[in-house]
Amino acid sequence: MSAPPHSPKPGLWGWRHLILRRGVQFTVLLMFFGTLHWGWEVAGAPLLRGNLSAAELLGALPFADPFAVLQQLLSGHWLHTTVLTGAAVILVFYAFAGRVFCAWVCPMNLVTDSAAWLRGRLNPKNLFVLSRTTRYWILGMALLLSALTGVAAFEWASPISMLHRELIYGVGMGLTAALGIFIFDLLILKHGWCGHLCPLGAFYGLLGSRAAIRVRFDDASCTRCGECARVCPEPQVLNLKQAAARGMVASGACTNCGRCLPACPEDSLDFAWRWQAVPHGTRKQP
Repeated sequence: MSAPPHSPKPGLWGWRHLILRRGVQFTVLLMFFGTLHWGWEVAGAPLLRGNLSAAELLGALPFADPFAVLQQLLSGHWLHTTVLTGAAVILVFYAFAGRVFCAWVCPMNLVTDSAAWLRGRLNPKNLFVLSRTTRYWILGMALLLSALTGVAAFEWASPISMLHRELIYGVGMGLTAALGIFIFDLLILKHGWCGHLCPLGAFYGLLGSRAAIRVRFDDASCTRCGECARVCPEPQVLNLKQAAARGMVASGACTNCGRCLPACPEDSLDFAWRWQAVPHGTRKQP
């Protein structure tokens, strides 16, 4: 029998990253919802209108999902300069912050985290094994199908877009898709959607491989207890030998969710800038 799920350090401080993540996720949803249904404005400009594929903040700053834009370009559609500018803004942000969309913005994260929490208590066995590289194959297939069919392939079938549209606009099959992913993650494959299938997460993982914000690793204090890997939704990124050599978790697949930080009894992990990481063997002796 596997060990029970690890609990964060006691008090709100141990839950700080989860609280912050939920705060960001609900704030983004509320900004979309409030602008559409309650007419929220700032200085006469709509607060946040659109959706997760393309949006506009305060009527001036465009946002666009670069993966959706890439699919649309490959499908042969001409896009307005504003959309391309919005994609560039998001590209720069996630190249700087890493794969944080998955843990801090995506509404499906609420679903998959809930499934992971319940799965940790029921402890069902995986019904099959699936490589985490599958999502990269799906990413490539989505781009290829977009070019062949003239339709943004993943956008047409994305459960993330479906869920967001239903939550904000009240239309679509989003809740049905969310229920399907919840059951899949709970009973069929651990971290099945985000960790193995989602091409959007794969795209941001590639984009964030050189991100400036990283989880720093102090090899000297680590006892290799494994608590960090037990709570991590992408445990393969916590290769401690590689992390010691780099002084940080360098994989772009890391979502910077912060689960591992309070789980570590030695406080060997923390958020830092990439250039603050100190590889093992390079520390100055006192």
